[in-house]
Amino acid sequence: MAEGIPKEVMMDAALVKELAEVAKDAALLHGVQMRIQETPNSSELVTYAPFTLFPSPVPKAVFHQALEVQTHYNTLVDRISQDSDFLREALESTIAVDDFTARLFKIHQQILKEGKSQSIVLGLNRSDYMLDQKADGSSSLKQIEINTFAASFGGLSSRTPDVHRHILRVAGRLEESQSILDNNPAAGLARAVAKAWELYGSDKAIVMFLVEDTQRNIFDQRYIENELWKRNIPTKRKRFENVCKTGKLDQKQRLFVDGEEVAVVYFRNGYMPQNYTSEQSWEARLLMERSLAVKCPDIGTHLAGTKKVQQVLARPGILERFFPEEPMVVEQIRATFAGLYTLDMGPEGDKTVEMALASPGQFVLKPQREGGGNNLYDSELSQVLEEVKGSTERMAYILMDKIHPAPVQNILLRRDGPLEVTSCLSELGAFGAYVRRGKDMVMNECVGHLLRTKSSEHADGGVAAGVAVLDNPLLV
Repeated sequence: MAEGIPKEVMMDAALVKELAEVAKDAALLHGVQMRIQETPNSSELVTYAPFTLFPSPVPKAVFHQALEVQTHYNTLVDRISQDSDFLREALESTIAVDDFTARLFKIHQQILKEGKSQSIVLGLNRSDYMLDQKADGSSSLKQIEINTFAASFGGLSSRTPDVHRHILRVAGRLEESQSILDNNPAAGLARAVAKAWELYGSDKAIVMFLVEDTQRNIFDQRYIENELWKRNIPTKRKRFENVCKTGKLDQKQRLFVDGEEVAVVYFRNGYMPQNYTSEQSWEARLLMERSLAVKCPDIGTHLAGTKKVQQVLARPGILERFFPEEPMVVEQIRATFAGLYTLDMGPEGDKTVEMALASPGQFVLKPQREGGGNNLYDSELSQVLEEVKGSTERMAYILMDKIHPAPVQNILLRRDGPLEVTSCLSELGAFGAYVRRGKDMVMNECVGHLLRTKSSEHADGGVAAGVAVLDNPLLV
């Protein structure tokens, strides 16, 4: 493992077996837990969330680069969310062929027409990167995507540093154990939610976590809830069904659900088409958007996180639109962009199709979807692109350069999984939190990081999708 944990430590079968037992117990002791697949809505039986036995090496310079650029990404997302002309232009081709984005955009248009009820904006996001390995051995930070909606693992990643410190101590790797960084995104994310709640200005109003029907990853969210309860801020978990049945607005546009006033709607559900099971779900989303409650994210911020917006931002001159007087900021953000290409109808899109079909291994085909496991690679990319190349359906996708990270060796701990040294790829995320009231940015911070690692045989998918596992960076 280049400059990380020596390979001989990993190849010591007796030591690895002992450390794995210690590690699983340490994960449970420190609350790195998930409900089990068989009973996803009950905490009677839980297991450890999947994680690496050892921390993975990450170059110091790129790690700090990801954290330092995060406040600029927060500002960028916030400015995009307020620029209705840009969102309309950027998403015009996508909404023509992608029903889900079109429905979201329709809500956005309706809110613009009626006027926003609330000037307080709360953003909790996570920008994800991989390290692109160059021929000379150096690596550069390249953004995969920015998640502006339900960015997860802020809770569990606050607990993994202690787990890896303990494993390394037991393994006799004291120096490495001391270099594992503190990390507490849960506290930072909760601080932003608390600020938004405080600005809303009603002690009795709740923070409503709008959650999915199936909740295996509940503990990740509970950490943020608990941070809010420490501040005596009441939180309640509700589903779309609750809002459909009991949600209403009073004359001041205040939102009430099950008779309680809602100060903040923290969406942990609503980012995929299948989350909207009926017309009532869409009506509930519109009701919440219309309300005085602070939305995280509001509809403009949700649209700002789409893949199409990511691709349009990479066009020459577009970042300058959002940072007209800040060339250094533009440079910092642009340095993290991978190559992104349009599939809109016309000569430019035709050229993209040709380029991708000529060397499919060099690219990733991305639909406008969140939640992991949606991207297409290699033969799948070719197959789909061949099917849609002559029709407007291709506009539902963007094309991105494939990032080539250097594999590292690690052992992935999964419930009932084998103990074997695996070639792995890691993905680094930086958590951002901001609160704006009117024109005044009240808070804008990078509040922590997330490292996820997966076997290099898997092209796509996150922890919740069952592919990646939690990890910690060992800075080298």
